[in-house]
Amino acid sequence: MAFMTLTLFPIRLLFAAFMMLLAWPLAFVASLGPAEKELEQPLALWRKVVDFLLKAIMRTMWFAGGFHHVAVKGRQAPPTEAAILTLAPHSSYFDAIPVTMTMSSIVMKAESRDIPIWGTLIKYIRPVFVSRSDQDSRRKTVEEIKRRAQSNGKWPQIMIFPEGTCTNRTCLITFKPGAFIPGVPVQPVVLRYPNQLDTITWTWQGPGAVCISWCGLCPVSPQFLPVYRPSEEEKRSPALYASNVRRVMAEALGVSVTDYTFEDCQLALAEGQLRLPSDTCLVEFARLMRGLGLKPRKLEKDLEKYSERARLQAGATASLSGFAEYLEVPVSDSLEAMFSLFDESGTGQVDLREVVIALSVVCRPSRTLDTIQLAFKMYAEPEDGRLDEQALSRILRTALGVAELPITELFTAIDQGCQGRISFADFSQFADMYPDFAEEYLYPDQTQLESCTQTPSEPTPNGLCTDFSPNSTDPGGHPLRRKLD
Repeated sequence: MAFMTLTLFPIRLLFAAFMMLLAWPLAFVASLGPAEKELEQPLALWRKVVDFLLKAIMRTMWFAGGFHHVAVKGRQAPPTEAAILTLAPHSSYFDAIPVTMTMSSIVMKAESRDIPIWGTLIKYIRPVFVSRSDQDSRRKTVEEIKRRAQSNGKWPQIMIFPEGTCTNRTCLITFKPGAFIPGVPVQPVVLRYPNQLDTITWTWQGPGAVCISWCGLCPVSPQFLPVYRPSEEEKRSPALYASNVRRVMAEALGVSVTDYTFEDCQLALAEGQLRLPSDTCLVEFARLMRGLGLKPRKLEKDLEKYSERARLQAGATASLSGFAEYLEVPVSDSLEAMFSLFDESGTGQVDLREVVIALSVVCRPSRTLDTIQLAFKMYAEPEDGRLDEQALSRILRTALGVAELPITELFTAIDQGCQGRISFADFSQFADMYPDFAEEYLYPDQTQLESCTQTPSEPTPNGLCTDFSPNSTDPGGHPLRRKLD
């Protein structure tokens, strides 16, 4: 590696850059005119020539980058037969190889069109742009995909990565429904990187793009599976359609499937004041919430309404039917599973305040103080807005989805006046002064405080992003933990 870095790597890098520069004028001329215009059918000779040259140049660029052997299996269906190509597993930016081989359109953020040189190549394949500044962007994107998919081949095929993020290829995560909403036939495409040493996986916790490019010598094998034609039931249910296509692709790859999504990983790795432990049961809660059709964006808007209803019923509990009425969903197996997460004592009753806290964490995992403030409104006494140690313990255990927390020392450190009650202002001020208080107080093996007036010796500037896992093994200690244990 050291020898090749000094000798071959610079040559490869320069040659790959030259190929991209060579492709730019061709893509620039071919992309002139409105991007919204449909392609001529049949394609003009000049465009066929440009397509051929660009594919050859891009293949040469990938060869310079280390992909000497690209073994294509199966037959790519024409746009009239399958307007959408679904590709998985998505594990690296090297997955762009099938895009440049087929010159298919892709769905990508609108800002990409402004990237020098690369933006011109992107515009040539007529992508579906998604604007983050447009609140209706998701709806418009689905409508555009549907319009192109039903154009009878007048647009290039759209290649979609339905996982929506990069994984490590050990399984297929939940497919997003965008590719399946139009209800048209799709052609699954599976990707294999058969080298024994994995030098291409690029996930949010893996090596960076430069490191992967440096180590990236690897064969790749795209396989075009038979076109999947949806049934009438699948056309009515994009989620079912996506699930069935995922099953076909997983069988072809010889891997398993999982119902979890990237959003679950974001939840478990939330960069808030109280970073969630990796084994939090809130991930299971989020999965069940999706199964009930409860959308985080809508729930986030209604959190105040849910919290006010729970506050007015402070101390009261709800049965399964009341739980269903509260969430405005019918009773189902998924709802019963969610209900059991909160049914701590097995009496068939749950505290709706805990449900609101869990919903807040799932909807906004990085905004811990907002969740704590919401919880204070529900648990604190209306006269002075303060609560005791037991209430704080319940709030934090629910917010973290864990069984037990050693909360006494933390409460004592916050309660500087030894009044036995604290306000949200007290909690927020303490969190600002000592951002690492989770590491300092919520581990049972940390140094014990001697009095309620003693505070940490030195606040740290790193932010409260500690990943902690309580050591309690009590299976009945908390409603969001009991069933998972």
